[in-house]
Amino acid sequence: MKVYEKELEIRSSRRVEFIDITSKILQVVKDSNISEGLCVIFVPHTTAGVTINENADPDVVFDIVKKLDSLIPRNDNYTHSEGNSDAHIKSSLIGVSLNLVITDGKIKLGTWQGIYFCEFDGPRYRKLWIKIIGE
Repeated sequence: MKVYEKELEIRSSRRVEFIDITSKILQVVKDSNISEGLCVIFVPHTTAGVTINENADPDVVFDIVKKLDSLIPRNDNYTHSEGNSDAHIKSSLIGVSLNLVITDGKIKLGTWQGIYFCEFDGPRYRKLWIKIIGE
């Protein structure tokens, strides 16, 4: 069994933003030289997340952000004093990790799927931890 680890830095430019990181993750998997296994992606932040969704039509991401903002507004009489409770809630709902299957040295994604880093309290510099385990 082989293990490969990588830390990526992600720079967001807006308070709420979905950043397509698919190509970055594909490159990390390629660099690992692991042909069969698992790729674990973890976001070590409480106001950001990671998800998989359609990357062919940008309207999908726009609609997701719009719906999240309407369901969880920025100002809603939260008690957390930092003013970013909405970001914490969105992070919890989206999630902070993904497990991806690697076959023949490539991540198995559906035809329209892409991997997104989800910023909910930007703009910021963020970290993304990746661990690949396999053979």
